[in-house]
Amino acid sequence: MKKMFILLMAIGMLALTGNAMASGNNTLTVSASVTGTCKFVSTTSTLSFGALDPSSSSDVNGSSSTTFWCTKGVTTDAVAADNGGNWSGSSRQIKDSVSGDLIPYSLTLTKDANPNAGPSSPRTLTISGTILNADYTSKTAGSYADTVTLSINP
Repeated sequence: MKKMFILLMAIGMLALTGNAMASGNNTLTVSASVTGTCKFVSTTSTLSFGALDPSSSSDVNGSSSTTFWCTKGVTTDAVAADNGGNWSGSSRQIKDSVSGDLIPYSLTLTKDANPNAGPSSPRTLTISGTILNADYTSKTAGSYADTVTLSINP
């Protein structure tokens, strides 16, 4: 019985020693990257010049704003406006859907000076537009419109 006990103890010690010898360390590297991106908070905006009075001698200005955000650390955020659906010559134009008359207008995009800080801190983009008086005084009465796509890229 004593021999059996000694034999079992020896086997148990070898088993424990085997586990201790089989253990080791492994280093796991964990990584990720944050993509620089920019997004508009709202997907639609409206800039209305209101009613254009041909008897007026003034240019008409309008403005609108929208919000966007860029990933924190993005240092360049290029905002652009396409030519719209009625581009002609060298200008964007609003179009009367009945007569087909066109009225040229200009747009200016101005971003606030805040740093990019992610979606919890959106920034403001102001869109300003101008229609020159001479461009609408002889146009057909009607409702004029155009659609311009704004884009923003990091």
